[in-house]
Amino acid sequence: MNLSIKIVTDSTSCLEKQLRQDLDISVVSLSINMADQSYLEETIDPVSFFRQIEKYPALPTSSQPGIQDIYDIFEKHIGNGHGVVGIFISAELSGTYATALTAKSMIREKYPEARIEIIDSRSTCMEQGFAVLAAARSAHKGESLEQVIDAAREVMKKSKFLFIPQTLDYLKKGGRIGGASHLLGTVLKIKPILTVIDGKVAVLKKIRTSEKAIQEILRIFYEDVQKKGFGEGVVHHINDEKGAQTLSEKIAVHLGVSLPVSPVSPVIGAHVGPGALGIAYYTNK
Repeated sequence: MNLSIKIVTDSTSCLEKQLRQDLDISVVSLSINMADQSYLEETIDPVSFFRQIEKYPALPTSSQPGIQDIYDIFEKHIGNGHGVVGIFISAELSGTYATALTAKSMIREKYPEARIEIIDSRSTCMEQGFAVLAAARSAHKGESLEQVIDAAREVMKKSKFLFIPQTLDYLKKGGRIGGASHLLGTVLKIKPILTVIDGKVAVLKKIRTSEKAIQEILRIFYEDVQKKGFGEGVVHHINDEKGAQTLSEKIAVHLGVSLPVSPVSPVIGAHVGPGALGIAYYTNK
């Protein structure tokens, strides 16, 4: 009997619920902690959340999923005889990946023959999401565990996430600024283009204005697509749907491809701050 491979990811991957249902992707939720309350990310409306944190005096914090939450999803699939591929937010940004590895060890104690592989996406948001989608599509076709893993890793090699924060204050407060830390002392009015390199937030370029920063990420994107072909992409935003829509329309005019607009996950958004815009995509080569 050829039992299928099941895909598990976390809520920061920003995947639409319909896609998750269509491809049978299981999601464990991170949490947002604010005003002495904890909320599962999956239950938060991004628009109202980002409006709220602009008025909130303290930076919300986030929590990784509990080990039992991950274990229960793994056990459900393994107990039914399926293999599991879990693809999670960068280990440099969250403890979710490490928790998933612990859950895998616990599963193996109870199910020694379990086929289970955990992948550190080395990113987040839809850069992570595209790797998850590649794995899920491979699994949906009935491909082997190894083929599913290869599909995810292939997209990871060809993907990129470029974004422009309105301010570095949120990244600074949340301790997620990584390779961008040297910008904090500058007196220049700059709009850095940030990316994720080796799982950490890093500065790609320093630009003087938001408009020029957007022009630059478009230039990088168009150049990548021209050289390597276009796979899939999304325009990400944090409480700036209008700006994201405008960016998507510019891309449609230039490429003839309409990129969907997607709010960033609240957990990631809480660390980057409202007003950020960006593009996550992967190329064919």
